[in-house]
Amino acid sequence: MRKALRLLPLPLCIAMSLTAQAAEDRPEDWRLCPLQEAVPAFADAQPPVGSADARAAQPTDIEGDQLAGTESKPEFEGNVALRRGDQFLGTNKLTFDSDSGHYVADGSVRYQDAGMRLVADSAEGNQNADTHSIRNVRYQLVSRRGNGGAGHIEMHGAQGALYGATYSTCPPGQRSWELRAERIDVDTEAGTGVARNAILRVGKVPVLYVPWFPFPIDNRRRSGLLYPSVSSSGRNGFDYRQPIYFNLAPNYDLTLTPRLMTQRGVQLGSQFRYLTDTGRGTLELEYLPSDQLTDRERERETAEFLAGGYALDNRRGEDRGRFHFDARQDLFGSWQARTNLNWISDPRYLEDSSNNVDGLAPYRLRSDIGIYGHGRYWDAGVMADHSQLSDYTLRDINLPHDRLPRAYVRWEQPFGRWLTAGLDAETVRFQHPDRAGGSRADFKPFVGMPLQGASWFLTPKLAWRYTGYRLDDALAATLGDDAPHRSLPIASLDAGLFLDRETSFGGESYLHTLEPRLFYLRVPYRDQAGLPLFDTRPMTFSWGQLFRDNRYTGADRQSDANQLTLAVSTRLLRQSDGREKLSASLGQIRYFDASLVTAPRETPVERGKSAWVADASYAINDRWSLGGSYQWDPKFRRKDLASVRTRYLIGDDGIVNLGYRYRRDLLEQVDFNFLYPLSPAWSVVGRYYYSLQDRQLLEGIAGLQWDSCCLAVRLVGRRYLHNREGDLSNSIQLEIELKGLGSAGADTESRLRRAILGYYREDLYLVPPSEVSGSDDDANSPDPMP
Repeated sequence: MRKALRLLPLPLCIAMSLTAQAAEDRPEDWRLCPLQEAVPAFADAQPPVGSADARAAQPTDIEGDQLAGTESKPEFEGNVALRRGDQFLGTNKLTFDSDSGHYVADGSVRYQDAGMRLVADSAEGNQNADTHSIRNVRYQLVSRRGNGGAGHIEMHGAQGALYGATYSTCPPGQRSWELRAERIDVDTEAGTGVARNAILRVGKVPVLYVPWFPFPIDNRRRSGLLYPSVSSSGRNGFDYRQPIYFNLAPNYDLTLTPRLMTQRGVQLGSQFRYLTDTGRGTLELEYLPSDQLTDRERERETAEFLAGGYALDNRRGEDRGRFHFDARQDLFGSWQARTNLNWISDPRYLEDSSNNVDGLAPYRLRSDIGIYGHGRYWDAGVMADHSQLSDYTLRDINLPHDRLPRAYVRWEQPFGRWLTAGLDAETVRFQHPDRAGGSRADFKPFVGMPLQGASWFLTPKLAWRYTGYRLDDALAATLGDDAPHRSLPIASLDAGLFLDRETSFGGESYLHTLEPRLFYLRVPYRDQAGLPLFDTRPMTFSWGQLFRDNRYTGADRQSDANQLTLAVSTRLLRQSDGREKLSASLGQIRYFDASLVTAPRETPVERGKSAWVADASYAINDRWSLGGSYQWDPKFRRKDLASVRTRYLIGDDGIVNLGYRYRRDLLEQVDFNFLYPLSPAWSVVGRYYYSLQDRQLLEGIAGLQWDSCCLAVRLVGRRYLHNREGDLSNSIQLEIELKGLGSAGADTESRLRRAILGYYREDLYLVPPSEVSGSDDDANSPDPMP
């Protein structure tokens, strides 16, 4: 009787056929779905046990109220049940001819496994000929909430057909959308299907008709059409992209993407991917011949930029394109080769090539290639990088120097319990098309003594830093020396305590911590006015700067110092669940001597006290929290930085964020964004992001969302800063998501997720600490802005 079970997986063709392209990047949210299953759980079936992979090794059990017929032609009747692993088949009557292989399951055929349930009027076939016929099928997918049916299923070996098939993730009595196909031909061996006369209905309205299309029915990759992208903008006109996928081999593939822009022409994009046992890579190419931007737009831009002293890099009708190659390859031991190469035909390409502006494009494209290694106590690399201008409002002189090449090694190793030693070393060759360059070698050996106990630590550290140069003639003539150098010791002492006690607040028990910390830094002065500035600039003053031994990025400057940092942090941790009720930090640097080392346009650090740096966050309750940072300079009696953020959670999904950021002489911004639920299905979203200093809107969003059990619609209007010149653009975007199948329209979901922190509640737990506390440590990026 074990052969009779070969028919059991066949109805799964329905699910495979109609949900083959329904994979989603995020799990679906089915909270709004009422529990109205098309095929309820069977009362006479036990819950599925085991998985599909273990079926072949499981025995088959069969039972029924009556057994008749002969040994070769048994007939089971009345509550017939077959069980094997996670599979169950129930019917009123089952007959089987072991000689001919013919079987008939008649009356209330019920099938169940770990992934689906189905009912049918009858099933008939021949195991020897491997033919099967199932009539009047209804099914329910357990994990995906999909359900539907088919009037008739015919299978012959690996090939078969489904007639009158339907699929939807909506409840049976609330068909917000449904996919119907007159016929679906299936080849389970090849893993392909062909749908004929397929219609997608939203409500009772047919919105899409496809007379014929092939698709995969399993996870194997196959050549074919991918989902297209359709949009429209005033700059590009009607914009249609149609990806075409080519499965060239199990370990490499190709995707071609023709793109039609009615106001610019036809662009061809391509992506080639490969995967080996030791590496992987992606190669992308885009080519747009004879870019036909409108004459009026081009004339306006030409007038603007000629007036500003700049010439346009791309003219009407020029060929334009982009190249990108990203790869990594394992070599030997713990060494790996990595590369990220980029090229664009002109500085305006990034802005012109996309309608979906999530922010300003970077002012430069960086390419790098290198070999990197790492071990338990070390990491090292040899690499080179190059920058290309990608902002048409700037010139090449604004780019940083290329590093052609750069080699570095970082080593730190403990020797016993109380001693560590290490080395930071780097050698670089700097080149630039418009500025003189040179070579630099930087060596910093150090030794430390990490003393610590359960509630304290004390770490004295001594380092020696040497930096030497070989400069090009033009730069040597300017600085007066072709081989300047700098050598100096660096001494520091870092100490702190960890104190805690139990306390109560508002009727709750808390663990209260107090963490004082001292950091002393001593670096003697060395005249560095004769050293070049290749990749070095002052860091933004912040909490992290209180405990660094240099206030500059890069090695071209090493600050002199005789200073002591005094800082203290405290926290209140709720003992019932570990939630942080309060976190506060306060610190300041005492400069015993003025710092004489400066960079161009930098304000010297005078003797005295630095600005006070304060960070705090407070949870008013489980839904409402406050956070902020503040810097107050006592010398000038002024604030240098202020940042405030508050967040309020509404129900299970809603959120309101209000933030304010100020940094003296740099920015002053306010950001208000929200997701407000009007009902379980309806919600409004919005953002108002405004620069008070420039008196300009940075981004405005207003939108309406409707989310049902199986259908979601988002209508979003945006007004946003388009470029560094302050131009604003408008867009209206509509997205319709058929849950379990796919979505049509612009990807508004990802844009709202970026604009509204907490659009998905789980994102709140993935936010970097700087976002939560409002600190500006991210401003310490070594990438200099023009």
